[in-house]
Amino acid sequence: MTQSTTIRRSGTSARKVAARQDTARKVKAAREKGGSAVGRLWAMIPISEETLHRMFLAVILGGAVALAWTVASFAGVPAMAGAQVAKLAGEAGFAVKRVEVRGVKRLNELKVYEAALAERNHAMPLVDLDGVRQRLLQLSWVQDARVSRQLPDTLVIDVVERKPYAAVREADRLVLIDAAGVPLEPVSAARAKNRLILSGWNVESQVKGLEALLDAAPALRPQVGEAAWVGNRRWNLTFRTGQTLMLPEGDRVAAAALVSFARLDGTNRLLGGNAMTFDMRAADRIYFRVPGHADAEKADAAKAAAAKAALASATDKPAARKENQ
Repeated sequence: MTQSTTIRRSGTSARKVAARQDTARKVKAAREKGGSAVGRLWAMIPISEETLHRMFLAVILGGAVALAWTVASFAGVPAMAGAQVAKLAGEAGFAVKRVEVRGVKRLNELKVYEAALAERNHAMPLVDLDGVRQRLLQLSWVQDARVSRQLPDTLVIDVVERKPYAAVREADRLVLIDAAGVPLEPVSAARAKNRLILSGWNVESQVKGLEALLDAAPALRPQVGEAAWVGNRRWNLTFRTGQTLMLPEGDRVAAAALVSFARLDGTNRLLGGNAMTFDMRAADRIYFRVPGHADAEKADAAKAAAAKAALASATDKPAARKENQ
């Protein structure tokens, strides 16, 4: 009878121990590598740790707000829920502490802050963004405005300003207006020195028509210093040389006359010449008025009349002598 014997190895072989150690080293290296990669990734993000905490808090608060609002809506008390949520937000630091204004160049920035001061220290959910915007739109310089929240505590106001187009000469002052004719603010003569000066009744409503007129002769446009709306029906243009062009009534007729004048000036150098007034109100002709020319004509006429009278007197004297004889 054959007897079998089983031989068992005691302990772990050196090969298995080495394999386990190698695996452990690889796992450790992988963990260290992963940790350093995550660390480098966090370092690349340009956000401070405090800001990240605030962002996480905002997300948590937002979830709480949504949940509270949903529960309250089902319960039929949305107003109460809104007040409670706003209170929680304020206590968490989400209240207006700063106002950031952008896009202001000519407008007095203090007026923008005044429009937003009513929301200071209010909880962010209670800030009336449209109300602030409407108050801003009441300012003469503001063409448009956008109001937004920047969590946790900043109200951001972006302003689109109106652009000054000309100055209107009123009875005792000059007032800046934009291209739509909206009054902006009074200005001194020094500030309005290089701007187009407008005058005439209701001239603010004629700006669009004046723009179309000047566009007809772009070469003359930079030389126009003043534009007077005469009789609520036609324009007189005064150039920076001090000379005045009197245009006819009607948009098309006036534009055609201005183009004709531009051509004449190009060939005959009218601007800067002796004539101070160019009258183009007649359809088929232009009249030139030269200062002192009328006085010279009157003087010449007076001299001619005196000479004629002297000649008549000299002719009458011989006849009178014959009668006496």
